[in-house]
Amino acid sequence: MLSNHFQNGIETARLVWSRIPNSEESQLLDDAVGILKKNDGGGVESLDYEVIENFAYREEQAQRGKLYVSYLLVVKWFFALLIGICTGLAAVFINIAVENFAGWKFSVTFNIIQKSYIAGFVVYVLINLALVFSSVYIITQFAPAAAGSGIPEIKGYLNGVDIHGILLFRTLIGKIFGSIGSVGGGLALGKEGPLVHTGACIASLLGQGGSTKYHLNSRWFQVFKSDRDRRDLVTCGCAAGVAAAFRAPVGGVLFALEEVTSWWRSQLMWRVFFTSAVVAVVVRAAMGWCKSGKCGHFGSGGFIIWDISDGQEDYSFAELFPMAIIGVIGGLLGSLFNQLTLYITTWRRNHLHKKGNRVKIIEACLVSILTSAISFGLPLLRKCSPCPDSDPASGIECPRPPGMYGNYVNFFCSKDKEYNDLATIFFNTQDDAIRNLFSAKTINEYSSQSLLTFLVMFYALAVVTFGTAVPAGQFVPGIMIGSTYGRLVGMFVVKYYRKLNIEEGTYALLGAASFLGGSMRMTVSLCVIMVEISNNLKFLPLIMLVLLISKAVGDAFNEGIYEEQAQLRGIPLLESRPKYEMRNMTAKEACGSGRVVSFPRVVKVSDVVSILRSNKHNGFPVIDHTRSGEPLVIGLVLRSHLLVILQSKVDFQHSPLPSDPRGGGRSIR
Repeated sequence: MLSNHFQNGIETARLVWSRIPNSEESQLLDDAVGILKKNDGGGVESLDYEVIENFAYREEQAQRGKLYVSYLLVVKWFFALLIGICTGLAAVFINIAVENFAGWKFSVTFNIIQKSYIAGFVVYVLINLALVFSSVYIITQFAPAAAGSGIPEIKGYLNGVDIHGILLFRTLIGKIFGSIGSVGGGLALGKEGPLVHTGACIASLLGQGGSTKYHLNSRWFQVFKSDRDRRDLVTCGCAAGVAAAFRAPVGGVLFALEEVTSWWRSQLMWRVFFTSAVVAVVVRAAMGWCKSGKCGHFGSGGFIIWDISDGQEDYSFAELFPMAIIGVIGGLLGSLFNQLTLYITTWRRNHLHKKGNRVKIIEACLVSILTSAISFGLPLLRKCSPCPDSDPASGIECPRPPGMYGNYVNFFCSKDKEYNDLATIFFNTQDDAIRNLFSAKTINEYSSQSLLTFLVMFYALAVVTFGTAVPAGQFVPGIMIGSTYGRLVGMFVVKYYRKLNIEEGTYALLGAASFLGGSMRMTVSLCVIMVEISNNLKFLPLIMLVLLISKAVGDAFNEGIYEEQAQLRGIPLLESRPKYEMRNMTAKEACGSGRVVSFPRVVKVSDVVSILRSNKHNGFPVIDHTRSGEPLVIGLVLRSHLLVILQSKVDFQHSPLPSDPRGGGRSIR
């Protein structure tokens, strides 16, 4: 809250700053404005978490009529519609590009390996390397803030902390095209996290009227002036990103509520729900249009990403024990993943990435070569298995060429009716590999040795890849890891329980949920997302069980991956509950040796400049004194507001300026 005289002070400053300042004062003001602009662009700044109800705000609200209030309400819903449409189109574009790059890559590689596996390997490595290089080059040279998933930064923004560059237009472009390169290049990461960041960027750009730097702005969209309104739009964008990534509109709403935002209102929930519904309609319409073959490989899987509605019909009480074991494994492996990525990311930031962008590019390219060598080379070491007797009604074909949708991939097999189970999950797109692991009626398709090999190698690749300078999501790698050990447990259950109705794909789904719960520590939203992507409501109690167990086990070791990464990046996040030792702590003890910097009601310009140059605080209390001399806090003035006043002084420096009645020099009230 500002001083009641703040608005009057601005007007007075513009009217009375009339004398031309001397050269020393002019230089001081120029330095201050330059420093303020520099500080605005570097590091972390706090936002106005709520509307500051000062004299200027109340005066502005009094001038608004009912028609203007209705206009603002219509604009908010219109922006929610635009966010849903734009995010849905961005997701469709990313999916089409990734699926077609991957499909073209596997098609070319398969045609070459018919003649020479060595030549096929070289081509496969070079295609992946080119895609990953394009991604890391875009990030390092054009949009550094687009690296990673972006969810910790967006979570910080929605909790009142602004990080420079995370919502810029170039970040949006870098996120979209960087995700295409990194995911299409076969790295052990996903596009779902970057899609959340993409939706947030779209919402922020719409809220501020576009990008001024690239001349893509319109004053008709510049209607939201408070941080709260812009933050509400970004919340809609986050939900839209999840809804577009998983085609899970309800899961997107719950993700925004549970994971990223800490301020929620019923009006906001309606707009978020509307935005997610719009995304679902846009993605569904695009997939219907793509089914005619206009989009290449995209659209053939249907709206449900991994449909297992034809899977296991029921489960027995005896199966709850191995399902609980899956939850424990998910908590242990998830917390271990968080800790390993924290160590490696810390080492990268402190040593490797300080050496410049060239090192970042070389690192990403080396990870790409390593990933390509493992995904191509390990299936070559695996013996092929004979195709099982297939049921014509099941629609399962054995074998299939690599890179094509389906199970039973023929890769380096001497006979026609053989398949390579390791190539089915390794030498394939991640979406198709997960679909294969989730598939029902494919008992004994995978050997335990192949699943264990894939689990160890992909887990290590996911740990190493996380933190490279490319857009990277952790949803799909987490699902890959969890579904692998879940299927291993399912094989054990099928072998020892000897029941015909048990499906290994059911345990793969529970394993995926358990690892995500053990790593990300989400419960409600993740549960709904898993149900929506699998199209099987009967597994809801089981998913709830493994999520509760995995989260409890993971919490015993460390925090969720987003909280740890936010802490590593220096993003301050307030916990939902204060620690126990803070209950008896005073504000003075919490500040420690830090000194609160405040302003009196009337202050000299030189004092303002000196204070702003000496610290990086974003807000300053305004102090007045009662008649008895007792100090009284009458408001809060923000750094950005002081910047406006100082800039106004520079602009109006040719007007006469009387002296401050309280004694010499120019002053701000």
